[in-house]
Amino acid sequence: MATGMAMAFNGRFRGLAIAVGLALAGLGGSTSAMAQQASAVQPGVTNTAPTTVAATPPAAPSSPLLAQDGAPAMAAEPAIGQPRDGVMDLQPQVTNNGRFAKWFHNGILFPLITLVSAFVLLLLIWVVLRFRQAANPIPSKTSHHTVIEVIWTLAPVLILVMIAVPSIGLLQAQFKPAPAGAVTLKAIGNQWYWTYQYPDNGGFEITANMLKEKDQVTGGERYRTAADGPRLLAADNRVVLPVGVPIRLITTSNDVIHSWAMPAFWMKLDAIPGRLNETSFTIEKPGLYFGQCSELCGARHPFMPIAVEAVPPAQFAAWVRAKGGTMPARGQASDKVIPQPGSDAGDATSNAGSTYPGGGTAVENGTEIAPVRTQGASGNPAGAGNAGH
Repeated sequence: MATGMAMAFNGRFRGLAIAVGLALAGLGGSTSAMAQQASAVQPGVTNTAPTTVAATPPAAPSSPLLAQDGAPAMAAEPAIGQPRDGVMDLQPQVTNNGRFAKWFHNGILFPLITLVSAFVLLLLIWVVLRFRQAANPIPSKTSHHTVIEVIWTLAPVLILVMIAVPSIGLLQAQFKPAPAGAVTLKAIGNQWYWTYQYPDNGGFEITANMLKEKDQVTGGERYRTAADGPRLLAADNRVVLPVGVPIRLITTSNDVIHSWAMPAFWMKLDAIPGRLNETSFTIEKPGLYFGQCSELCGARHPFMPIAVEAVPPAQFAAWVRAKGGTMPARGQASDKVIPQPGSDAGDATSNAGSTYPGGGTAVENGTEIAPVRTQGASGNPAGAGNAGH
């Protein structure tokens, strides 16, 4: 059969066949490399998150750096960045504020609470035994005791002053503005998933949904493994942030009040519709850290996990470029306008880059019908990719 087919070629097509063969031979090396990369991608799964705003298009999904979103390049450690069974303590802190807050809790507040509780308990026991009817048949008629009244007035005041001094300092440090050169991360709460934008790095966007268990998915969907993180805390797309670089966190919401909480960072910032909340922190240790929404936001509130992968600055820059983003000049202050969804100003500047439905302003006492959204956290359909909807 092969001989017959070869004879069927006439002279006019032989030259064309030879040219095509030479071209394929020259491209053989690159074709095989592309085939190897394509084979490494799971069929029906993509690491490209949907973009709901005008942003820089991401790089090709075959880039190995995008594996930090889909397949975990950094495996979760049971003792770092997540809760542990049987441990009665705060999580190990990897920020300056977190380390100070943990010392304040374990070194001042907890011992003080223990002493006050023990003193009150002993005082109650002494009163019961000393002034019971059998031991004190004739009760005293004393109604005032100046020394005791001065003590129980001044002692709580002194205790509160002692607590207030480090408390105010910690509160001030938690809301200290980020310095120039900080990396801006905008976290947007949705029912029930998180959307993240990097305004200083080209404005690209990723969407994070909770990873389901193996027995909860259908064919073609990705499920949680031990490397992804704990149950109910693993996300399909991780937030990647640099270590040792100040982070400027901005939160807002597209629907109801959410809260971006990360225990290892000593971080909890509400995400409120029509409002931008801001804080800053610096991650001191590379690793994988988990948090979740800490504000009752609806039926699927417990299924809004947060996964942050802290990497060295060089690796963060490579990840940004793989996402199609850019890196600003070193030490340069951010000049990006952070839009506020639903702001009173209805111009294009205030709504630029906003994921608020329609890009419009908030409606007070209106009768508009709420927009219909596809909930990635509850649907997670096959073939839609790791980012859901």
